[in-house]
Amino acid sequence: MKICISADHGGFELKNLLIKHIKVLGFEVVDLGAKINDPEDDYPDTTEVVAKSISDKTYEKGIVLCGSGVGASVVANKFKNVRAATCHDLYSAAQGVEHDDMNVLCLGGRIISEGLAKDIVKEFINAKFDPQERFERRKKKIEKIEKQNFN
Repeated sequence: MKICISADHGGFELKNLLIKHIKVLGFEVVDLGAKINDPEDDYPDTTEVVAKSISDKTYEKGIVLCGSGVGASVVANKFKNVRAATCHDLYSAAQGVEHDDMNVLCLGGRIISEGLAKDIVKEFINAKFDPQERFERRKKKIEKIEKQNFN
């Protein structure tokens, strides 16, 4: 599985720690930025690169970080084929993939501890969409809404 990650200054340090963690878990991860900790960078810019890469299916899953995770989530969901959510607990990180086919995890670098962030990322990466009829039905409804609003 190919995973991409990015962060603004609010999540920069946690991003670098998570990159190492993802590699230890045995997955390929590509850092799409920022490459330096710049207090003047903006989450729309750092999130956009991941969201575009998920939208065009270059990567299967993405992780974006900002101070709270909220701004990154707002930006990521502006892209077709992106289903992003801020998750600061293990259940949501897995359930978001299993039930909603979430493909971008948003984290707040100022909100959660390193240990919890590692556990959340592991849950997100290892989770698979559950093709039960009710989840497929809901996914089709989401795709219909997306088509109506992104064309």
